[in-house]
Amino acid sequence: MSAVVADALERSFGEVRALDGLSFEVAAGELYGLVGPDGAGKTTSLRILAGVMKPDAGAAYVLGRDPMSTDEVVRSSIGYMPQQYSLYGDLSVEENLSFFSKMFCLDRATYRERRERLLEITRLGRFTDRRADALSGGMYKKLALACSLLSRPQVLILDEPTNGVDPVSRRELWALLFELVEEGMAVIVSTAYMDEAERCHRVGLIHDGRLHVEGDPTALLADFREGHGDDVTFEDLFLSVVREAA
Repeated sequence: MSAVVADALERSFGEVRALDGLSFEVAAGELYGLVGPDGAGKTTSLRILAGVMKPDAGAAYVLGRDPMSTDEVVRSSIGYMPQQYSLYGDLSVEENLSFFSKMFCLDRATYRERRERLLEITRLGRFTDRRADALSGGMYKKLALACSLLSRPQVLILDEPTNGVDPVSRRELWALLFELVEEGMAVIVSTAYMDEAERCHRVGLIHDGRLHVEGDPTALLADFREGHGDDVTFEDLFLSVVREAA
């Protein structure tokens, strides 16, 4: 059974059709990249999979269940980090972690154990007293990710997590994602960076709410180069898909 299933998702906002029959699946232990230009439908699809928005048609499943369900098992299995994550800027790193642990109803012993692990892997241990609004962009994203991981989700959904983050922090965030995937977590990440898309196990290239190309990015690029030459890049492939879909 796939950890995540998007089945013919449709969603409109007034006359704007954000999703037009979008379908894809993600397995446990897989890093799936959702790639597309602004307005392609990436954020809408991730919000539906995270259970914060209902589709107009189609269905979404996380671990075989509706992510909109109020079942605590379902809710705790999903970690979601939107583009604008709502940390409390006037609270410290420690206070933010503590606050979100209470939202997840963690007991003290469980919280202490997970706190130590998350501070270690995010390298925020030296900054627990620093206010969230005083963190750098990369450190802020790491804290947001740590808060998302407190519930030990089986599925992690990230909407452009490295947008506006410096190159060093980008590398560190991706190293952390690889570690989580190796532990069996299913991770879906939307990104506008082509070099990041190439790091995923599989990518789905979407435009106008539809999936146009999907597969292993290395294999997709190899197939594309057969007809366009060895010097083309993954960005060239992406732009070709967008032009053909327009």
